[in-house]
Amino acid sequence: MSIFTPTNQIRLTNVAMVRIKKGGKRFEIACYKNKVVSWRSGTEKDIDEVLQTHTVFVNVSKGQVAKREDLLHSFGTDDQTDICRQILAKGELQVSEKERHVQLESMFRDIATTVADKCVNPETRRPYPVGMIERAMKDVHYSVKPTRSTKQQALEVIRLLKETMQIERAHMRLSLTVPKKFGKGTRERLTPHIAVVERESWDSGDLEMVCLIDPGQFRAIDEVLRRETKGRGTLELISLKDVEEGEERFE
Repeated sequence: MSIFTPTNQIRLTNVAMVRIKKGGKRFEIACYKNKVVSWRSGTEKDIDEVLQTHTVFVNVSKGQVAKREDLLHSFGTDDQTDICRQILAKGELQVSEKERHVQLESMFRDIATTVADKCVNPETRRPYPVGMIERAMKDVHYSVKPTRSTKQQALEVIRLLKETMQIERAHMRLSLTVPKKFGKGTRERLTPHIAVVERESWDSGDLEMVCLIDPGQFRAIDEVLRRETKGRGTLELISLKDVEEGEERFE
């Protein structure tokens, strides 16, 4: 699609419009095709690669630019780039039904791939095939939300699938060292955040531990270790995922 904007004599090509209704008015921005999805998924960080122009329109195809007073009333600011960011985050991408179907199918597959990559069967410690995650998502009637990132939706899917199948986040394996004078107190405060202690030693006087944790506990463990040891403890990430080799087999 090619759009001519008489207001600034810029010819916009390969346009994807994102539209939002706010304060009783419609606002649109002109973006490059395929870049909106990349921005929302977090793979594209440079907004200049997404926006064709840092201008807010009421109608992109007619080149009608939004009035300053309307922007202030609806968004509380007249900063066009800031408003573009808001529209990118919450607006609706205007695409044909065929394009929308392809986009949703692609996102569905990406979400399933992320879930399969991050999760395991807790009984076997083996990952599920992507195809099985896709079937499970269909069984719970999961609907893709195009305005949310695949990572956010993958976390939501994991919570939903836990209600219907054996699945959990793959554990991270950590090595922790706590100086002797802080050992016992720090050990007690770390315990609630640890799933499995694989090895624990006090042979040198210091506490040395290898453990498995849920990835969501990593930040809490790091904070406890820093606080309780006054920055003298050490934390080493041994592996991001504790899984058995091979895939789970299903007849």
